Amino acid sequence: MKKLLISSSFFLLMLTISKAQPFGGRPTAQRKLDPIVQKILEEETNNSQLKQIAHELFDKIGPRLVGTPKMQQANDWAVAKYQSWGINARNEKWGEWRGWERGVSHIDMITPWVKTLAGTQLAWCPSTKGKTITADVIILPELADSAAYATWFANNAKGKYVMISMLQPTGRPDADWKQYGTDESIKKINQERDSLTKAWAKRIANTGYNTRTLPVALEKAGAAGIITNYWSKEYGADKIFAAYTKTIPTVDISLEDYGLIYRLAEGGSPVKLNIRTDSRETGVQPTFNTIGEIKGTEKANEYILLSAHFDSWDGGTGATDNGTGTLVMMEAMRLLKKFYPNPKRTILVGHWGSEEQGLNGSKAFAEDHPEIMKGLQASFNQDNGTGRIENISGQGFLHAYEYLQRWLDAVPYNAKKDIKTTFPGSPASGGTDNASFVATGAPAFGLGSLSWGYFSNTWHTNLDTYDKIVFDDVEKNAILTAVLVYMASEDPTFFNREKAVLPISPFTGQPSKWPPITAPTRKGGLD
Repeated sequence: MKKLLISSSFFLLMLTISKAQPFGGRPTAQRKLDPIVQKILEEETNNSQLKQIAHELFDKIGPRLVGTPKMQQANDWAVAKYQSWGINARNEKWGEWRGWERGVSHIDMITPWVKTLAGTQLAWCPSTKGKTITADVIILPELADSAAYATWFANNAKGKYVMISMLQPTGRPDADWKQYGTDESIKKINQERDSLTKAWAKRIANTGYNTRTLPVALEKAGAAGIITNYWSKEYGADKIFAAYTKTIPTVDISLEDYGLIYRLAEGGSPVKLNIRTDSRETGVQPTFNTIGEIKGTEKANEYILLSAHFDSWDGGTGATDNGTGTLVMMEAMRLLKKFYPNPKRTILVGHWGSEEQGLNGSKAFAEDHPEIMKGLQASFNQDNGTGRIENISGQGFLHAYEYLQRWLDAVPYNAKKDIKTTFPGSPASGGTDNASFVATGAPAFGLGSLSWGYFSNTWHTNLDTYDKIVFDDVEKNAILTAVLVYMASEDPTFFNREKAVLPISPFTGQPSKWPPITAPTRKGGLD
């Protein structure tokens, strides 16, 4: 079909109008629900299994870093859970990853006084092999250029723990400053933080390395270990990502304790730490997506896909990234199997591996299953925390409004009243797994949720744990997802994939292009 030409100004006007209006419609009390929708609503209201699923996954299994035994345990658990509900499920191999298992981290300041410090080894941190390494602490100095740093590395780094993160000027979140600070004090602290951030970035750049390669250079210079602080601008919250060293420990220490040892070292007081990081390399490990299926009865080669990534970073237990998305999809599948066991179209659920390293599991699934991409009626992906769904974009599909309007119309009012829709929207090009399917031209919609402080509190932090889940919101999301899937399955027409003309790119001055298909990394962390 020939594409309908839309000017970029009209396209943007459509976006503005659609963003301004919630989809809510009339309250449930004023309209009669479809009988299956009514059963879904009653079951989730009165017999939700979300808390039990959350307890089993987050408390009993824990974090799900790709390549670790915990990830494999979670894959196997999910298959068993689906089978207990009468849903066919399997683990589907898509690649291999560096195997690693986290052990105990212990970090103590022993000079100038004794204090156990709050912190942890980063993912894939080398083991100290059962030993506690005692060494003095030094701060990466401010030098003029890479030549000066090369000399400093050669003469100063050997046998030392090197601090490579800036000293934060405040440990109070911005909300505290906004509530309690004066205009003058807020301006002053923001200016100070901005100045320090720029100066520290210049300090790192002057080494000739970046934050990824600098630890490796210090390791080669004989440093005893690397100390970082990646504060998340909330009390007690730190981002926990990956270590890049191969033989020496890399640990993240909380803002409060990092600041303590930084100030001591900067002030000339000798600081000595004991650090022990237990971990275990387990060789090359297979990586899997967990796939569940309810076979279609009339159009088995057309599909609705529920989608969430299963892996997490391992500073916390991955409860909101993307544990709550996982809960929503599992619970929706349970509801559908119970009340809609013979769908017209095949219903699939995908729990993707290695999203955190580049959407690898979902990219691999799209690459391995072109027949599913071709037959995809719709995919619904959720990946940004515990909040209730508040936005859905048409992902650049010209006729998305026609379908999503019909499907949303059947959703109980309380599960959709906060949703704002954007049509036709723009295609996702990254960020989370629906982008892997949109790139193939398949209709894959992100279910964007209310923040609940996601990016500062729990996204990739040590605080991403069970207690941050808002179960009332997650219940609404499970109902919403189950009903959307039911309606998409029942829809008499196949989704029209005609693409809208995208607006002019402010960077190129040319019309934006549909995102390209990119290949997954199928062998990770093995270099």
